[in-house]
Amino acid sequence: MKKPNKRWTVCLGALALAAALLGTVASLAAGGDQSDPLVTLSYLNQTAIPKVVEQVEEKTAVRQRELEQTFTNQINQYKQTAGQTGPAGSGGGASYTLVTMSSGQVMRLELGCEVLLRVGTLTVRADSSPALVDVTSGGTVNSGASLAKNHLYMATIADRTLTASGTVKVLVRGGYSVL
Repeated sequence: MKKPNKRWTVCLGALALAAALLGTVASLAAGGDQSDPLVTLSYLNQTAIPKVVEQVEEKTAVRQRELEQTFTNQINQYKQTAGQTGPAGSGGGASYTLVTMSSGQVMRLELGCEVLLRVGTLTVRADSSPALVDVTSGGTVNSGASLAKNHLYMATIADRTLTASGTVKVLVRGGYSVL
């Protein structure tokens, strides 16, 4: 193997040192000490920060209007479905809602939905047992059975349906839809 020439190594080292010195001088000449910084405090306070704050406030205002509109739409939808007795009723919430169903209408119960039959006859349909839990008696109800009046039932498995025979009035709390 051939040894590198000393002259070549010295020239390369001198070139690297010159480049480093040139970079240092250029950065010092560009400015930036405590009395004369590269970006002045007055520029930050008078220009940069106010622009950033303005942009943040604009985006926050737009997002707030979007959220308010979404919230208003959800409240209106809940108000419409809570008082609706027609075929497309649905709901969910912390209080009970009185739902009137006519013969042949089907109510689909979501998980955790509670039902209290007041007037009429409801028949429960489910693919598995138990269809509903009878909270009042502590028992269960299987598919095909009719619900007892003034008993509180809970859907512990999703996609349980209740079919109305005649006019039915039922109190419902939780997620449901009437088809």
